[in-house]
Amino acid sequence: MSQDLTKICKPVEAEMSQFIELYKASLSSSNVLLNQVIEHVIQKPGKMMRPLLLFLIAKYCGKVTPVAYHAAVSLELLHTATLIHDDVVDESDQRRGQASVNAAFNNKVAVLSGDFFLATALQQVSLTRNFEIVDIVARLGQVLADGELLQLYNIANNTLSYDVYFDIIKNKTAILFSSCARAGAIAGGADSQLVKEATEFGDYIGLCFQIKDDILDYFESKELGKPTGNDMKEGKLTLPVLYALNSTQDSTYLDIAKKVRFSTATDSEIHQLIEFAKAKGGIDFAYKKIDEIKEKASAFLADAPQSGIISSLQAYLDYVVERNH
Repeated sequence: MSQDLTKICKPVEAEMSQFIELYKASLSSSNVLLNQVIEHVIQKPGKMMRPLLLFLIAKYCGKVTPVAYHAAVSLELLHTATLIHDDVVDESDQRRGQASVNAAFNNKVAVLSGDFFLATALQQVSLTRNFEIVDIVARLGQVLADGELLQLYNIANNTLSYDVYFDIIKNKTAILFSSCARAGAIAGGADSQLVKEATEFGDYIGLCFQIKDDILDYFESKELGKPTGNDMKEGKLTLPVLYALNSTQDSTYLDIAKKVRFSTATDSEIHQLIEFAKAKGGIDFAYKKIDEIKEKASAFLADAPQSGIISSLQAYLDYVVERNH
């Protein structure tokens, strides 16, 4: 965990430690091959941003209960399952700076292991004995699948729509953050209005997170564990290049964008499209959108009395926007 996240985590440090123990314990199996996959996955667990948000919201709304722990484990397991499956769909060979499961083993092992993580997520959410949280996890699974299919459909679509872009990132990324915030609020005993506000806060965070992720893909970074232009290599046109294409209608780059969508663009053409997006203000436009969404998210914190939890939630929001990896 980075130094910034360690500070953000301070009010729920004990809860995060207990969560990690429960997360690992939930993944026990007598299957030798499955245990090898589990070990491979948990040695690079990521930043655990989503469970951290869940615990901060739960503590802000009341207290962290066993319901919150099981909800957090379930949501993180479901998230991990989708990443394992996504890497098969995208034919990715890297995840979090190491070989993806499909690259380290094979596609069959990856799909079946992802299924195990998904089933374990369902088992964990059942332990909450809370139908509202069970509904959150069930709905999340539906929306994530819908987001992936929308993205696949959009690759073969010639339109350069901002609306479609935002629909995809809401269903692929923002829904994870809003689900964690919602589950945290419910587990913390919040009333219906506070649950609604917390859910919106999580949604705004998720949108900021994905737009920033998309921006980072336009710049070289070893910390990302993926090369510059990785999204375009997978046929995805993200907000910076959508802005550049829509604002200029440059036929040369529109043709390259079509090649990107159909995975026929060369590395040189992808590089040209990246530089075009930068030169035509695409990065600035994306940052402007982040600032607009961040302002909406900040409204959730504006009227709350200052406390360690509020400071951490504000720092969490700042980190999502300002991070470099």
